[in-house]
Order: sequence, then structure tokens, then C-alpha cells
Amino acid sequence: MTYDFSEFKKKSRDIAEHLSKELSAIHTGRASSSILDGIFIESYGAQLAVQHVATIASEDARTLRIVPWEKANGKEIEKAINTANLGISVSTDDSGLRVFFPPLTTERRVAFTKIVRDKVESARVTLKGVREQTKNDIIETERDGGMSEDEKTRTLEDLQKFVDESNNNLEFIGEKKEKEIMGE
Repeated sequence: MTYDFSEFKKKSRDIAEHLSKELSAIHTGRASSSILDGIFIESYGAQLAVQHVATIASEDARTLRIVPWEKANGKEIEKAINTANLGISVSTDDSGLRVFFPPLTTERRVAFTKIVRDKVESARVTLKGVREQTKNDIIETERDGGMSEDEKTRTLEDLQKFVDESNNNLEFIGEKKEKEIMGE
């Protein structure tokens, strides 16, 4: 019996897609509302995306204007953006919030690459958890008589090959974003 790795491969692809989406939020120049895609606040007893509780518009090349539909959400939005550690600053005024994108100095570029590395590492940790689940499933299948000891060993080797491929893919995604940030 050969082990079905389709579930592992699907989860691996999902992790890579999630990482790509997270990294796309790190912008290296103009102000863009997509940087707020992963920002959620507590509102009406649920976690809601900023886009679902406010109007977001570009004021100029380096500034976004966020106008909450309910004034009470302004502080929550500000707190969520600051907590997300995106390398942008937020100020509040009478009509809402302003999000400022500082110019990309060498220091800022280095800070952004650190954020990229942290997100890649987080994706690798998630992949490691998926690998452990799959490994335990393979061991349990062998224990229940679904495969021989030799098959289990070969299957675990195959699993490691898939894990290595997935880790290499995550690294590639991270390196590509780092090059974009550094202007290479």
C-alpha cells in the first residue's frame, strides 16, 4: 500500500499561498490599501477586516486615509495596525486615521527583510506541524497493520522529500520578496 500524500501536499500549498499573500502586504514604495488585508479588529463580537468597518483611500503616494464607519472603531483600527508591525505609522484626527508610509531608507529595507524572514520562519513552523501530523498518521497506519516496516520507512523518506521541497519553495518565496525590497 502506498501512502496518500495528497492531504499533505494540499496543506503545503495552502501554507505557501498564505505566505505569498502575507508577503504581498509588505509594500516597498507607494501607499497601498492591500497592506491592511491581514488586519482584523474586534467589532460587534466578531473579528472583522478593516475593509469591512471603514473606508480606505489613498491621500497621496505615501499616505492612506482610513475613515471608520463608526467612530468607536478608530482606536481599535489604530491598535491593530500598530500591533501588526508593518513598518508604517498611524495618526488619528477628527475624521479618521492617516497611515504614513515612510520613505524606504536602507534601515527600513533591512527592517522589512527582517519581517519577511519572520513570516517565512512562521510558515516553516506551520509546515513542521503538518509534517508531524502526517508522520504520526504513517506510524499509526503501520501499527494498525496497513503497511509493513519497510513501507513505513520508505514512506517517511518520501515525506521528508516533500517537506524539503516545500521548505525550499517557502525560502524561494521569501528570497524573491527580499530582493524586491532591497531593489535588486
